[in-house]
Amino acid sequence: MQSSLTARLGTIGATQVRFLYGFPFALVFMAIVTLVAGEAAPGPNARFLAFTAAGAVAQIFGTALLLAAMRERSFSVATAFGKTEAVQVAIFGLLILGDVLTPLRGLAILVATTGVFLIAVKPGERWDGEALRPALFGIAAGGLYAIAAVGFRGGILALDEGAFFLRATTTLVWSLGIQAALLGAWMVAFDRENLLKSLTLWRQSLFAGFMGAFASQFWFLGFSLTSAANVRTLGLVEVLFAQVVSRRVFAEVASVRELAGMALVVAGVGVLLLAQ
Repeated sequence: MQSSLTARLGTIGATQVRFLYGFPFALVFMAIVTLVAGEAAPGPNARFLAFTAAGAVAQIFGTALLLAAMRERSFSVATAFGKTEAVQVAIFGLLILGDVLTPLRGLAILVATTGVFLIAVKPGERWDGEALRPALFGIAAGGLYAIAAVGFRGGILALDEGAFFLRATTTLVWSLGIQAALLGAWMVAFDRENLLKSLTLWRQSLFAGFMGAFASQFWFLGFSLTSAANVRTLGLVEVLFAQVVSRRVFAEVASVRELAGMALVVAGVGVLLLAQ
């Protein structure tokens, strides 16, 4: 949905949709969570704000780069390079937060990521000249998403009180609020036309915002419970689910290469779960 909005709103406009239209849903999630928990959201501190703001800004640029890659290359190829995030987040998590990366977990991440490449990148793809640029965009997007994941987990851990789901949702609200404010201000100043156009496409924009916020809610819950590397590696199963759905909808038969890739994703995730 968001990638389809890129053609109509531009890269920045489509990026803004996820955050601006996702923020109200995050507030709804917060209201539900505080009602269930029976306590107020924890107050921010300097460390929380620093980590969350860093994650929010990194995610903005990561989303923009991934959408730019999708404009120049197929969705699956751009996504595959973006999924190098699983490897990069393990490194950043170790360096910044001290999240432990055992050899078995490292192997699981590499195996699952290799599986994604086998599924998404087809034989005969060109990787010379301009064809290399979207690949670099995808890898850079993966790096920025890795920084964002580590930043969000750092923000969650920086909160001093509250249940894990309350701290996760608080961080989500702050991150989306920062992102909506930054991109909204930029578009008011430099791209008001596409900002107004997104209002005319409110149905698509609202759906993209809801799905982004809903998915992020579960990502943040994961970050509150275990390392960002573990969460993002488990998230690679989305590629597997997408393949299964596409086969059923379009009645396509998976190639040997794709089946091998699916097996590697499952094996990598399985090893990661065993290593927990």
